[in-house]
Amino acid sequence: MGVGPSSGAEISLADAQKLIADFKAKFPNEIKASFVGIDTLNLILQQENLMGVRVYYGYDTQAKVISPVLVGVDNNGKDLTAVLIDRMSFCPPNCDASSPLNN
Repeated sequence: MGVGPSSGAEISLADAQKLIADFKAKFPNEIKASFVGIDTLNLILQQENLMGVRVYYGYDTQAKVISPVLVGVDNNGKDLTAVLIDRMSFCPPNCDASSPLNN
């Protein structure tokens, strides 16, 4: 699949639960999720020529966890590296205990 404004797809709750369960089975000691606030996310979303967002999978050697890095992508599929986001809030401990995605 190429890079475009319609890349990605909406999935069902059941599909999301399976993906998350499979991740937890393979990586039982990793974080479950990362949260980024809207004010921070808007730093990427408000860039000119933004077509989408790419997620790089980093690793925080101090916290010893996967640490996603978000970057905007322009209309040509190129990273807009002026704004990069990391240091998100990890789950655990900052989880939604009532979420069907957090079993």
